[in-house]
Amino acid sequence: MTQSQPDPLQARRREAMSVLANTPVERIAACLEAVGIPSHELVRQPENGLVMIRGRIGGDGAPFNLGEASVSRAAIRLPSGEIGFGYVLGRDSQKAELIALCDALIQNDALAITVEQKIVAPLRGELEAARAKRAAETAATRVDFYTLVRSEG
Repeated sequence: MTQSQPDPLQARRREAMSVLANTPVERIAACLEAVGIPSHELVRQPENGLVMIRGRIGGDGAPFNLGEASVSRAAIRLPSGEIGFGYVLGRDSQKAELIALCDALIQNDALAITVEQKIVAPLRGELEAARAKRAAETAATRVDFYTLVRSEG
């Protein structure tokens, strides 16, 4: 793939990881149970650690260490060979493991469509509905200020 043509699998994985990272672990588990969790093995046991957060002052300032954040990560391999990785902010090992499982399933050609239709799409819809609800609640409290123009003279 060239710079101008992104890899469709990578784009699909990126979109799914965005949805899964913002979804509560209970919802991910429920969707996976409905699909049926295939056999898999843990390549990397779920573990918690720290990452350094980098920041910049302004748009073009020199990077600096802003602080640390806790993360959880896991890696899972399917019997067909696909390896999925899950990283999530916070100390939620179960969520990292479920995200890794979904990542591996998305890479499997036979299961990718099922995962998109039965897991990612419904969760994306729930996230969009929650965002729309928050936006409506915020818009209801919006105050518009205006200024009357006086004519001098």
